[in-house]
Amino acid sequence: MSLFLYEHPFAMYCWKPLIALYERDVPFTAELVEADRSALAALWPPASIPVLVDDSVVLAESSIIVEHLDRHGDAPSLIPTDPDEALQARLWDRVADGYLTTPVQRIVGDALRPSDAKDPYGVSQAHATLDLAYATLDRQLDGRDHGGWLAGDDFTLADCAAAPALHYADVLHPLDRDAHPALTALLRPGTDAIVGRSRGRGGPPVPRAIPAALARTRVS
Repeated sequence: MSLFLYEHPFAMYCWKPLIALYERDVPFTAELVEADRSALAALWPPASIPVLVDDSVVLAESSIIVEHLDRHGDAPSLIPTDPDEALQARLWDRVADGYLTTPVQRIVGDALRPSDAKDPYGVSQAHATLDLAYATLDRQLDGRDHGGWLAGDDFTLADCAAAPALHYADVLHPLDRDAHPALTALLRPGTDAIVGRSRGRGGPPVPRAIPAALARTRVS
């Protein structure tokens, strides 16, 4: 068995399978993807990241990769075996991607545009979406009968998605700690409770790398 993850350390969607790999203690080789994506396009024509190669299997899209990784390692499944709990994990994965990651990407993308191509209305919408996301996630976590994870008592796909998204979002659109105490409980200085879950199983590179990743996203 040989697993190769095509990724970039500053890409939010790449952190989702990275967290899953560390959580499940699965050996893998990281293949850094930079400007030249021709080799990646030969495997996956859109040349988007992340892409996982597991022997002859080529998988794209971060959520699909995490689901596949449940076939490796001995940790509890990141997609719960109970059908109802699995739906909750997939639901909150979609919420994290759609309401956190997507607006963060819009804000960062706009900051990288030339001055004559800015989209202030789109950026304003993105900030409003992040406010909605914070309120939605805080309500999900506040007073719920689960252990503080988004989808229930256990760490799941949803938490793999939320960890990097919350890190980046909090830099670009700071979370109001007083207004959202339940969501704030997931965040700690330098690293958050979700990413810190690695419990020594190869996990230390994750919290060390995230602050560096965040520094690269700071925009004025």
